[in-house]
Amino acid sequence: MQPLTLIPVPDIPLIRQGDNLADIVLNSLKDDNLDLKDNDILVLTSKIVSKAEGRLVDLRTIEPGSRALELAEQIEKDPRLVELILRESSEILRFRPGAFIVRHNLGFVCANAGIDHSNVVETDPGNDRDPKSGSQSTIIDPNNWVLLLPKDPDKSAAEIRTQIEQKISQKIGLMIIDSHGRPWRLGTVGTCVGLSGIPAIIDERGWKDLFGNTLQVTVVGVADELAAAGSIVMGQAAEATPVVLVRGFPYPLANATMKDLLRPPEQDLFQ
Repeated sequence: MQPLTLIPVPDIPLIRQGDNLADIVLNSLKDDNLDLKDNDILVLTSKIVSKAEGRLVDLRTIEPGSRALELAEQIEKDPRLVELILRESSEILRFRPGAFIVRHNLGFVCANAGIDHSNVVETDPGNDRDPKSGSQSTIIDPNNWVLLLPKDPDKSAAEIRTQIEQKISQKIGLMIIDSHGRPWRLGTVGTCVGLSGIPAIIDERGWKDLFGNTLQVTVVGVADELAAAGSIVMGQAAEATPVVLVRGFPYPLANATMKDLLRPPEQDLFQ
């Protein structure tokens, strides 16, 4: 079996709205003498996809409604941020001071609807304008800006993958990941929020174990396993590694969607 290898793709520039991620990734691979091969997988952080798609929001443009104002007081968060969380969510599941757990419009459960503050805007002087007065600030206040998850990560993954495959002769997979917390465990892990050309789960029920016993319940979330591995390579702070090349994935490429990873609400014992 070919070993599983995860290679950070270097020199990805800071992404801005309208950037073509397919071209940027291919150029970075070329500059580092990395060639894509059949069955390779590219793992992208949701952050660069959201930035390219213009999912950056200036909180100064958000007017919180009465529900947001009420919840903000209880959970001790900026009411403008709470308003965005409500817009991005289909259901509020739990909240307490400092924590807000929702079901995202995409279907998964996460904190704060996946809205991100870190590594969202540059803090170069003279680039931030007040949206009401139009006056230019001396320094960007990153607290004014947040980043929403991609609107349709599966579609985004499919579009980027298609653009890349049109420029090369290989078939690849592509996954978009985000960092999520988990019930009953501390710490965030990389989680798949969108994918194209790779399996989401592998159903091993009916397979034989080492001693010939038939597996009865084993269904492996391989996309999330790979997302967690990719997240380790990417890092969470100033590593500037939003793209990882994966080689040696031990399962065939296949069509799937992020929804294949979601447990139906009626089977959720933790609500």
